[in-house]
Amino acid sequence: MISLAVSILLLASSVAAVPAAERAVCSTPTYVPYNNDKLPNPFLFDNGQPVRTFSDWDCRRSQIASLIQGYEAGSLPGRPQVVKSAFSRQGTNANFTVTAGSSSNTISWVNTITYPNTTAPQGGWPVVIAYDGLSIPVPPGVAVLTYPNSLIGQQNSSPASRGVGLFYNLYGNVTASAMTAWVWGVSRIIDALEENDSANLNLAKIAVTGCSRDGKGALMAGAFEPRIALTIPQESGSGGDTCWRLSKYEQDSGDVVQQATEIVMENVWFSTNFNNYVYNISLLPYDHHMLAALVAPRGLISYENTDYEWLSPLSGYGCMTAAHTVYEALGIPEYHGFVQVGNHSHCYFPPTLEDSLFAFFDKFLLDQPNTNTNYFSTNGVFNGTVWDPSYWINWSTPTFFW
Repeated sequence: MISLAVSILLLASSVAAVPAAERAVCSTPTYVPYNNDKLPNPFLFDNGQPVRTFSDWDCRRSQIASLIQGYEAGSLPGRPQVVKSAFSRQGTNANFTVTAGSSSNTISWVNTITYPNTTAPQGGWPVVIAYDGLSIPVPPGVAVLTYPNSLIGQQNSSPASRGVGLFYNLYGNVTASAMTAWVWGVSRIIDALEENDSANLNLAKIAVTGCSRDGKGALMAGAFEPRIALTIPQESGSGGDTCWRLSKYEQDSGDVVQQATEIVMENVWFSTNFNNYVYNISLLPYDHHMLAALVAPRGLISYENTDYEWLSPLSGYGCMTAAHTVYEALGIPEYHGFVQVGNHSHCYFPPTLEDSLFAFFDKFLLDQPNTNTNYFSTNGVFNGTVWDPSYWINWSTPTFFW
């Protein structure tokens, strides 16, 4: 019998294992005809055929990534011609400057790193990339890299900020949303760290986190950057770990939530392509349970706060319940956690939640693979709106085979 660890390694490397001719059969369009008000089945290919195997899932994952870019995120560029860095350290603090672009046009930005005040482990420090600053506690032995994502793609609560930021100085007028620009920046940080080991960070043990709008960004980064081992979105709400269809259902039920029609007017987190669908969400051939599923088979735990109706509490729980089925199909449900409570302010992390958070750090960053990470719960405060999983999740979860 294949061990779980070996199974995950095989899944992660399955793209390389499939012959090029066979991979070419995997069609990844950016648009497919679709119309359904229920959550789309992640276990069906674009053509309606079932996803049965681990290699099937690899293809399906590519399809989902392409659809999300086509409908809402915009195109994510790959690694540019130039990626380099400079590093300077004083005590436990350092600056890591990343330069990226072409031979004729480059951009640069400074990320700060805070190190633990102890001896580095063999292989370097595990590290958390924190969007715009850290809002969660970090266990001892983990470094923090603060990523100034708003410099990469501006987000000033105005449509006027669209296309503003270092990313757009490099690429010009492209479809990429601010969140997609942020993902690109995270990938360039990792590229630069791979090229320059002076920062002494363990690049097999990278986490990403952020809260609110930055929680949306952290989830997008975890979905599209496979070198991230652990993704921790905090109170990301609509556009994050909630589903567009479920947020609309909450709004239609009388709750005041941030749904798609509002979110595209508030900021530039999504591509202008998405404006074409916000009044008819049923046309989307995916939803954000499938965005979260792109993180699999890597670690994911998200936190939501039912004290803030605006964050769509039912949508968060329902959406992550649907995403959980993919982790179940992969045989690793404990790699996906969700915790939803109240009685605290927005982006405050209650000490009572540290057990779940630190358990995921232990498993994915701190060499304790046998740690119990079975955390999936809600306080059920949905403002009177009823969650009916049998209506929204109308598929059976398969067990993938090799």
